[in-house]
Amino acid sequence: MNPEPRTTVTLRALEGAPLDDPVVRDIVVATAHAIAERNGVTIWALEAGPDSITVTLEANRLAAIGFAAELRRLTTNWYRAKFREDHLWGEPRAHDHDDTTDWQI
Repeated sequence: MNPEPRTTVTLRALEGAPLDDPVVRDIVVATAHAIAERNGVTIWALEAGPDSITVTLEANRLAAIGFAAELRRLTTNWYRAKFREDHLWGEPRAHDHDDTTDWQI
């Protein structure tokens, strides 16, 4: 059986540095670990900066995209409830070009 590939995915705030707040950063990191554990996915590396989180998963590209989407959804919901602000990561902009240029996978 072939081992799962490793894929790196980055979730980046569109504005500001929300992960500068240690409470926000800790929740985002803990949520990433919880998603991985719940889905049986191995995290090989995780780095949280002031405006982003980068995770290397033992998973294919599609699974990594799903992981990032779930991380964004869960942390945005938490952020809205905690801080009464709409967006942790920012609202995506509409593009007239190929959106794949914005992916960092």
